Amino acid sequence: MMRINRFLIVCCSLALFAVNGCRMPDNSDKMIFRYNESAGIASLDPAYSKDQALNWGCSQIYNGLIQLDTALQPQPCIAKRWNISDDGKTYSFTLRDDVFFHKSELFGSPDSSRRVVASDFVYSLSRIFDPKVASPGLWIFNEVDTSFGQNGFLAPDDTSFIIKLKQPFSPFLSLLSMPYCSVVPREVVEHYGVDFRKHPCGTGPFRMQMWKEGVKLVLRRNEKYFEKDDDGTPLPFLDAVAVTFIVDKQTAFLEFIKGNLDFMNSIAPSYKDELLTSTGQLRPKYNDRIDMVSTPFLNTEYLGFLMDGDDSPLKDKRIRQAICYGFDRRKMMKYMRNNIGLPGCNGFIPFGLPGFDTSASRYEFNPERSRQLLSEAGYPGGKGLPELKLATTATYADLCKYIQQQLGMVGINVSIDVNPPAALREQIAQGKASWFRGSWIADYPDAENYLSLFYSPNFCPSGPNYTHFSNKKFDRLYEQAKRETDPDRRTALYREMDALVMDEAPVVVLYYDQILHFTHKNVTGLRSNAMNTLDLRRVKIN
Repeated sequence: MMRINRFLIVCCSLALFAVNGCRMPDNSDKMIFRYNESAGIASLDPAYSKDQALNWGCSQIYNGLIQLDTALQPQPCIAKRWNISDDGKTYSFTLRDDVFFHKSELFGSPDSSRRVVASDFVYSLSRIFDPKVASPGLWIFNEVDTSFGQNGFLAPDDTSFIIKLKQPFSPFLSLLSMPYCSVVPREVVEHYGVDFRKHPCGTGPFRMQMWKEGVKLVLRRNEKYFEKDDDGTPLPFLDAVAVTFIVDKQTAFLEFIKGNLDFMNSIAPSYKDELLTSTGQLRPKYNDRIDMVSTPFLNTEYLGFLMDGDDSPLKDKRIRQAICYGFDRRKMMKYMRNNIGLPGCNGFIPFGLPGFDTSASRYEFNPERSRQLLSEAGYPGGKGLPELKLATTATYADLCKYIQQQLGMVGINVSIDVNPPAALREQIAQGKASWFRGSWIADYPDAENYLSLFYSPNFCPSGPNYTHFSNKKFDRLYEQAKRETDPDRRTALYREMDALVMDEAPVVVLYYDQILHFTHKNVTGLRSNAMNTLDLRRVKIN
């Protein structure tokens, strides 16, 4: 009953009070999916969809040319088929002719819409290049040949769309699945300008109903959505999606347990032991109420070293390797993470991607080897080695303290510097943190995305090379892999690069993350993948 009342208060009070003398209908048969987004949503303009919270919101409202399935393989979306030229540079898409934007008065009347045509994609993707828009997604078009068409895009007719690259780039098709590449209508974007962020209009399964920032977002079913399920039934099944923005994760957890939320993603230290056993299984007392689904997550958690700058002992590879050997990742996962995830002993490329080396066993806990490396570096037993400062955030402080304690036993003294997330990001971007905790969640499902963190032209702040790692051999292999169109040869190059990085140790890989999705028993049809997408098109609430 609480679900019905919440929907009536938030949605119907806005939409139905205007009907004079109209009695509110019975909404007891409505399916409303409720989840909390503690990180908040700053914009519903896909040009700014740079993190998971924004991706989840935008993916309900917008579509692009292609989409990824549960196995991370590109599938048709607005583009019903495509062809890639033999030289790997030209991508030709044939679009569906039955996709319409959400209704908007800017199309002529409050109840009107219009069909999506190829020129809409030329406009939408060219918009990412506009310096006035200042989209953080501009980098995804680094390989596009901007001398072709308009910024590298061409629409010969309403259902034909062409993209041309400067050179072959095998991950490009998957990259087009990112929300940055969503189609938007020029009329609505240009009318609202910067305020398009709170007046979104797309083609997706849900459309905007109400957004009180920091409090609640309500999306309603798009009655004219173009996709159907395998039986030919129109999608989506849900009537609405309601998103709350409770910042405190413990409070959000209690709301989920009480049944006021239908879904919970991941788990926080404050309640992990309440919900999970020490081996990462759902506690028996919740088995009859809650379903838990666990899948690999393309997220590598690591500690990064700044490879240039001052004369820190961390410039010595032997010190970095001593740190890599100096703590027990398997014990860390068991006692600090309830075995959620895999210990990072294989490489930087995470489990779940081609290039992950299942046969590699790098930096298993070896305190004797750690002491030996310290001695070779001129610090026997750690004598003379200055205290090393590790910058982190409060969320990861316990994990860093565990590493601090273990490294202290081999003679490496560590101090923990806890920072607000924004402050730490700024330190890392400005090259002011000599040792920092970081994570890399895949932007697109290809190992190249992870290895880009070590390509020297990608030095931050303009690129993701936060450690300022520079190695000529690595750069040469990276450029070769980007041009390689044979999947097996490209995977072999990825593994060679990953091994090189692990030997040089600009990072300490901690673990490969794992997705945990919790739903109540009456929720069915929720789909995801190793990118941790939130696909609500087939969800039902019984």
